[in-house]
Amino acid sequence: MTPLLFHKYHGLGNDYLVCHRSVATQLTNEQIRILCHRHYGIGSDGLLIDSGDSINPTLRIINPDGSEAEKSGNGLRIYARYLFDIGRVNHLPFWVHTAGGDVRCQVNEDKHQVQVDMGRANFNPTALPALIDLPEALNYPLSLAEETLSVSLVSMGNPHCVVPVARLDLAQVHRLGPQIEHHPLFPKRTNVQWVEVIDRNTLRIGIWERGAGFTMASGSSSCAAASVMRKLNQVDDKVIVHMPGGQLQISFSGDFQVSMLGPVHKIASLTLDEDCFIGGEGASR
Repeated sequence: MTPLLFHKYHGLGNDYLVCHRSVATQLTNEQIRILCHRHYGIGSDGLLIDSGDSINPTLRIINPDGSEAEKSGNGLRIYARYLFDIGRVNHLPFWVHTAGGDVRCQVNEDKHQVQVDMGRANFNPTALPALIDLPEALNYPLSLAEETLSVSLVSMGNPHCVVPVARLDLAQVHRLGPQIEHHPLFPKRTNVQWVEVIDRNTLRIGIWERGAGFTMASGSSSCAAASVMRKLNQVDDKVIVHMPGGQLQISFSGDFQVSMLGPVHKIASLTLDEDCFIGGEGASR
């Protein structure tokens, strides 16, 4: 049996566990839920699985509820730093394969800063997918139980629903996030961002993450929010996105090609005791 070795990192308070596929194959979805639980397990916003070989880095991303995500900006920065820490990559750019597409990454000379080229923002609702028969869904009226919101949809290789607001209210994120994540328009659910425009180079956002809930920070959410605001001509090509956990730098080139730069810090490497799964049976209740 392969030892259950995990490495824990965070990007702006959005924390992930990283393990090799030889460890992940020993885990059930229920055990992953226990592992990510803040009280019964190690605690994490998700599990990153190093699934490739020494030449072709491949990342799988598992949410705390056991579902699988296509792409994660913070997850990619963390995975890139992990590959650097174990000596698989150096400071030169390299490619990572994800279910949401191939992504170019680079660990800066200061290893705490990682750049990820997230690819092109796609505003076609079918890319999320969303059940909307339009070429784009910008300022779209989304009906909820007691109100209707004006939202804009974008895919960064994973689905995003962006809600522009005059003033960010995190209580609204908690209150409406679950409704939007599970809205019938999104058959595979969606991530949600509330966005306040501070000026043409600055945004403030609150994040409800699919499969994880309220999140301190998110790379793909920052890219999605900035992309929608750029599409609506509310910001320029270089944007600082502020979140409860800190800030990321987002930049645009060409046809909505999106690049992200931000921090990663390592917390620990640790071996899980199997007793965790026995004592964690209440984690799903």
